[in-house]
Formats: sequence, structure tokens, C-alpha cells
Amino acid sequence: MQLNETHDPNLRSWIASANDDACDFPLQNLPYGTFRHDDAEPWRVGVAIGDRILDLGALAASGPFDGLAAQALAACATPAHDGRLNGLMALGADHWHALRLALSRGLREEDGGGQPGATPSASARQAIRTALEAALRPMAGARHAPPAQIGDYTDFYISLHHATAVGRQFRPDQPLLPNYKWVPIGYHGRASSLGVGSAFRRPVGQTRPPQEDAPPAFGPSQRLDYELEMAIYIGQGNAQGQRIALADAEDHVFGLGLLNDWSARDIQAWEYQPLGPFLGKSFASTLSPWIITLEALAPFRAALRRPAGDPAPLPYLASDTNAAAGAFDVRLQVDISTEASRRAGHPPATLSRSNFRDAYWTVAQLVTHHTVNGCNLQAGDLMGTGTLSGPLPDEAGSLLELGAGGKSPLTLPWGETRTFLQDGDEIRLSAHCRAPGRRRIGFGSAWGRVLPAEAWD
Repeated sequence: MQLNETHDPNLRSWIASANDDACDFPLQNLPYGTFRHDDAEPWRVGVAIGDRILDLGALAASGPFDGLAAQALAACATPAHDGRLNGLMALGADHWHALRLALSRGLREEDGGGQPGATPSASARQAIRTALEAALRPMAGARHAPPAQIGDYTDFYISLHHATAVGRQFRPDQPLLPNYKWVPIGYHGRASSLGVGSAFRRPVGQTRPPQEDAPPAFGPSQRLDYELEMAIYIGQGNAQGQRIALADAEDHVFGLGLLNDWSARDIQAWEYQPLGPFLGKSFASTLSPWIITLEALAPFRAALRRPAGDPAPLPYLASDTNAAAGAFDVRLQVDISTEASRRAGHPPATLSRSNFRDAYWTVAQLVTHHTVNGCNLQAGDLMGTGTLSGPLPDEAGSLLELGAGGKSPLTLPWGETRTFLQDGDEIRLSAHCRAPGRRRIGFGSAWGRVLPAEAWD
């Protein structure tokens, strides 16, 4: 993705809050999401700008744009697309770019509105601004749902550091299995359990018995954990049997968000062999409300970094472009609060910080590998990266790593300790991109709170 006028760090918006240096959603971002302010109204597609949400359904009714931008805006209309982004996602990169450019021009202090190469008259610019102003809603008080209707959800395992740390707990002599450095490892998740910012009940299930010949225990999970991940949203899909080449893979990616793939480690340990995760994962997964487009992330591309001596990917997963700029420099953070800390007025404590650029595989490689056998993807499909841990111990993306599988409790600033999550604990994931001479691009946050397990007779 090449840089263009929408990335200019000097652009300012006539929405003053978008010009704050600490703002997650400046004019250079323009992420997409689903929102409403009241349960009685339908979900609507919106774009975050400063402390406002631009209601694209309302904007579409006024018809401010022409050409591809108008077609893209129409795909966001409510109720035609049920307030979700699938219609826009399915149109493809040319439409995504045209709408971003039109919104960027219309929301600028100067040079508002229009299509690529166009120079609207002063009256046309004023008409576009009037339509935009009428479609603005407050960010405060907005409720959010998953931004797309997610048909399928695949979770990968692309952090070498996470895979090594976890593998060492179970296989000290062979932390990584032989296939790890050759093939992106993944499994099919449960799309119905994906949600945005909410509380969920502690899962109940079977756990490994203390003696090998004893029956398993049954009850609430005692080793509940979070997983710091990124979400990859598919745009245009592919026909069944048609592979997506590495060079074309990012044209099929609409954008990125945050994902917390909550995990019941004790349930997972009992069930995952021989077929992999099941009930230890499918009870809840939390998404951030906003999708940050790959175009917005273009200034923060990075080289793929792998340890010296590791095998080169097979040809279908390798290219000079992917090696030079296939990664993204996204700074990640995990914070925790507890019932006791909130009651005492303590701020949340940071558990770890890491970076997406340390992942072993890139977004493009995941898409290509997912389709190499002919698997068809659809607009709105979701891919999780797997836990994104960094190379240092304090960069771990889960309590399983931070607490050494429960052997080294963490002491929180207000005096409580944790090995795994307790009822009332709230985890908040956040992320942003920052680079010299560029505006800060934020992802917002993904939060979830653990409720007690539902009573079981």
C-alpha cells in the first residue's frame, strides 16, 4: 500500500478533537465500526473521527459523493446491510480507497470533498461539509457490536515467543514442534462467541483428573486466562478452489482490530488432544469496536524479522516485498483492574507491552496459507493472530506466560496477586502506531470482565 494524500501528517480536521496529538482517531485514521446509542434503534455503520462518529447510513441518504465513493457509501446504508460492514468489505480495495479519500477531503479544514483528481467548487465543498455535519454523532454513550457479520473465524499461532514459552512448560526438551517454522499453525474457532466489550460468565467444564485412572473433575474453570491478539478482517473473498497468491493477499484484507481470545487453560489441557481447542476457547472472544484499514496503517509497515538460521518459507509464502514490509509496527498493551482496585479508586495496572512486528508470520502469509488448499474466504471472515508475545519476559501476552503456568504469582500495585483471572477482573487491550513525522493512529480498546460461573445443578 503506497502512501498518498490521506497520510499527510499536516492534515487537520474541522472537528477539533481529531487534532489532539493523543487522539486515537485523527483524520489520518478513519476506522470503521458498528454503533447505536439506544437499543431501540438499528445498528449503523460509522467512522470514528476525534470524539465523534460519522453515521455513514445517514450520510448515504444525502448523496454527497460520486463514482466509486458513492457506491462504497451506499454499501454502508441502513437497513440494507443490517448496520454491518460486509457490503463495503465485499466491494474491494478500489472502493475502500475512494471512500477514504472522499471522507478525508470532506473532513479537512481545507480542500474538502470530491473524487480523486477532482477540484470541487466552493459551493460543492460547503454542501459536502453540511452533509457531514448533519451525520455526526457523539462517541460518548455509543454502544458497539462486531463490525461485520462474521461467518467464519480462524485462530492462528504466529508468535514464536509465545509458542516457545508455552511449549517449554509442557515439552522442556522440544518447546516447538517440527512444523512450527514451516507452516502457519491455526484452528477453526467459534464465530458465534465473538462480541465487543462485555462481561461474560466463567466457563464450566471438565478438567484433567489428579490421578491418571480417576474420572475428570467438573466445575468452573480455575485457570481462566486472556490472550492478546490482533484480528484480521477479510474483505473480498475468493471462490472455492481458487488460491490467493501472496502478492494479492492484502487486497483481500479490509483491516485490523484487537482480539482477546479468552482461554480456560484447565479445560483446554484436558480436551485439546488429539484434535485441538474446543470448549476451552469457544465460550467468549472479545473484539475492539473499530477496524483500522490497511491503508491507514501504510506508514507503519516494517520488515519481517526472523532469527538467523531459521528456514526460509516455502516459495508460495515468500517474496522480497513481504520480507521487506510485510509486518506492521503496532504497539500493544494489556491492563487489568479488579473489583478491589476499582472500589479503592486505583487506576488499572499494565500487565505487559509487546509489538505486532515481532510475529513470525505476516498478514499476507496467513491469507495465502489459508487458501492454498482451495479454502474459500468470504467478506467479514475473521482471522486471529494468536497470542502476540515479545522476546522479553515482560512482553508476554497471557498470564500463562507471565505467571509461569501458575508457579509465579504476579503482585499487582494495590497488593493483590494473580496467577489466573478471578471473578470481577477486567482486562483491557489497547494498541497504537507511532512513528517520527506521523500522526498517532490508535485502535481504541477491547475490554471484558469476568462474571461468576452460572449455577449448575
